[in-house]
Amino acid sequence: MPVNRVVGLPLGAAILLCSASLNLASAKPFMIVGTDEKVWWDDDGKTILSAPGKDQVLIVDLADPENPKIAASLPLKNSIVGPPVNLDIDPTGSVALVADSVDIVKDGDTLKQVPDNKVYVIDLKASPPKPAATLTVGKQPSGLSISPDGKMALVANRGDNSISVLAINGTDVKVTDTIAMPDSVSHVVFTPDGKRALAARSTVNKLSVLDIAGDRVTYTKLDLPTGQWPYNIVVTPSGNIALNNDTGATGSSDGNIDTTSVIDLEANPPRVIDRVVVGDGPEGLAMSPKGDLAVAAILRGSNSDKKAFFHQKNGSLSILKIDGKKVTKTQDIEVGGLPEAVLFTPDGNYILAGNYMDQDFSILKVDGTKVTDTGKRFKVPGHPASARMGH
Repeated sequence: MPVNRVVGLPLGAAILLCSASLNLASAKPFMIVGTDEKVWWDDDGKTILSAPGKDQVLIVDLADPENPKIAASLPLKNSIVGPPVNLDIDPTGSVALVADSVDIVKDGDTLKQVPDNKVYVIDLKASPPKPAATLTVGKQPSGLSISPDGKMALVANRGDNSISVLAINGTDVKVTDTIAMPDSVSHVVFTPDGKRALAARSTVNKLSVLDIAGDRVTYTKLDLPTGQWPYNIVVTPSGNIALNNDTGATGSSDGNIDTTSVIDLEANPPRVIDRVVVGDGPEGLAMSPKGDLAVAAILRGSNSDKKAFFHQKNGSLSILKIDGKKVTKTQDIEVGGLPEAVLFTPDGNYILAGNYMDQDFSILKVDGTKVTDTGKRFKVPGHPASARMGH
């Protein structure tokens, strides 16, 4: 969740396993899922906080996408406060990073949310997978991405208007630089050639371009005007266009229609060329590895006041067909309550959408550019706040 999302278990805690002899090499493809058991909403849409200690990071085997299996569970804190891309897996499938955005602390007799500043490094090659290190970055680390060559990560620090640059060498991950930004950044994503990155600046409705040369990252001061509250970004495999969800209403549903912006990355300079109407509160966003489809998760007020005119029990997925630089919404498919993370399997043949309220994932089948709900749900032991796919 964006707006109203503005910590924890020790890394030495025991790792829960489905199998003591787990080896992820045999479990590919897999996804990583972060659950948040600290945040809920009552019937009036008011946030209810719980003490930390029950969050998990799940490693899920997707060898059979219609029958996923939890391969491992790590007791690491995670948060729904921020884009559902606060974690990522490197291209070799050997290392994962998880940003710990927000902590819940006591404030007298009540609980309150405060920014955290941790990024967890997970060794996926270990059998079982295990936490390898904890890094300190900026305040409220949120949407992050690992570079196409797996040697760098960029982390958006929403709480102190900066981007952390991380150098990755196996499980040896270090903070090498901090890029100051004019205001809050929610998500950063690399272009496929690794030479640029795009940063969503939600509070000022802009998408900023970063240049990357070797291990040096520079804010170019090129800012593109998006729709209201840009939050999640994806890029086509060819690198010709990027999409970002304009979540609207300071990052939540309000009953008004919102858009997905289309950015021409081949233009000099890059520019916004279109906006596609999707629905009320687009948040999670995913790009097919085939580059012909994208999917936006639409909140539809599913965690709002139940008396609000725009409240619906379930969210939906807007299916976006991509033909060159032309993007068209072709379908809207109902899923579960408060769909956060959405992703394609590496072959592009399935879409999974994490339904926070329902504690499960909807599983949809892709046939060409047509998407069908299989009707199957993958139950998880908690509320899925974020997820990312391995390669």
